[in-house]
Amino acid sequence: MQVRYKGYMNRRHGLVRHSVLCRQTLSNIVFAVALITSQLSWGATSPVIIGGPFTLTAPDGTTVTDQTYRGKWLLVYFGYTLCPNTCPMTLNEIATALEKLGTDAAKVEPLFITIDPQRDTREVLERYTQSFDPRIVGLTGSPQQIDAVTREYGAYSARHKTGPGPEDYVLDHSTYLYVMDPGGKFVRAFEADTSGDRIADALRKLLAQPDE
Repeated sequence: MQVRYKGYMNRRHGLVRHSVLCRQTLSNIVFAVALITSQLSWGATSPVIIGGPFTLTAPDGTTVTDQTYRGKWLLVYFGYTLCPNTCPMTLNEIATALEKLGTDAAKVEPLFITIDPQRDTREVLERYTQSFDPRIVGLTGSPQQIDAVTREYGAYSARHKTGPGPEDYVLDHSTYLYVMDPGGKFVRAFEADTSGDRIADALRKLLAQPDE
């Protein structure tokens, strides 16, 4: 099957985003990666705004917001539990990064936000994330809440029917892993295939920086 790829410019976020069916691997996106992984050396007239307020549901049924996680470095990834390739690969690398960080992992909160609230209930999400690492938190919400948080982060998803049933579909989605600082500001992003070692090394440097 041919890789399905879309690249487009988001006016609010000022960066090129990409999407891919989870069963495929992206390649040749150097331009997009260079933009999103830059150190945000943009002029005052071209701010990059990624992240923002959200309200979602945690595995225990409680309501959480972006304020719930203030004081922690966040690793934010958008995906779904039936994703056959990219999502499990990324969560596995996040788990590796947490292990490599040792005690510093307590300063990091990995969030796996579903783009498939129809099938990904909080119980399903909890079982899924726990299979990688108990420190990874799966968040769900209403379709409206999921739409809102994906807009805030500039994440992309689209449904593609695979059969006649209501659950016969796959999701095409962006695959960046976002790093947010303890104040909720975007710092950088990783490609989905970034190794856990590289993620841990980058986080270790960020954690060592003095608080402003």
